[in-house]
Amino acid sequence: MKKEMLTVELLKTEAVNFAREQSKIRHKSLVGITDGKAIGTHFEHAFKEYFEQKYEVSTGSSASGIDLPDEHILTDIKITSCKQPQSSTTFKNARQKIFGLGHNLLVFVYIKDDSSKLNFRITSITFIDAPQTADYTTTKRQIEMLKDDANKEDIVAYLMDRNIPGDEITLDNIADDILAKKIRQGYLTISNALQWRLQYSRVIKLDNTVEGVYNNVFET
Repeated sequence: MKKEMLTVELLKTEAVNFAREQSKIRHKSLVGITDGKAIGTHFEHAFKEYFEQKYEVSTGSSASGIDLPDEHILTDIKITSCKQPQSSTTFKNARQKIFGLGHNLLVFVYIKDDSSKLNFRITSITFIDAPQTADYTTTKRQIEMLKDDANKEDIVAYLMDRNIPGDEITLDNIADDILAKKIRQGYLTISNALQWRLQYSRVIKLDNTVEGVYNNVFET
């Protein structure tokens, strides 16, 4: 029997279904595990196996890049603790901080407590459309500057002041694109590092008030 093609909407639905299933059982294999990366890898693999049984989809790996690289899905899966909801992602270029990562994000936030019968529970799921994956403060300020008729020199000065990675030519080209393209408001907090450090606290609290950011919060 031919499997149904996975879509973004089905991915959101199945993420909720899977989260509810996983939150109703005790995960013996996670008892004593404190490494967030190991927990995330375990859950990510289980989720992939879950929807691969039902849908036709190509999956990647955290080592190779985006988890779901199909052009019509183009989504990376992130699993993070509610204690500090953040993760890292590959740095490609400085433009990602302003124009977005170039793919959607599906973020699972969990709470783990081995003293509880249900030791691993998903507290929320957030799906962030690619245009909203830029840095909140940087894009907010750029939108404000454009409204105030900022010129190229103003924008380059701001980018340098914010330590946006890149040499003078790179920042000059980014400024040209900021002036030429419509900047979308991003909702992540992206810290400069060898890898982008993505922080999700703001986006988790949006409660479906922003187009392009889907929130589903579970009772804990």
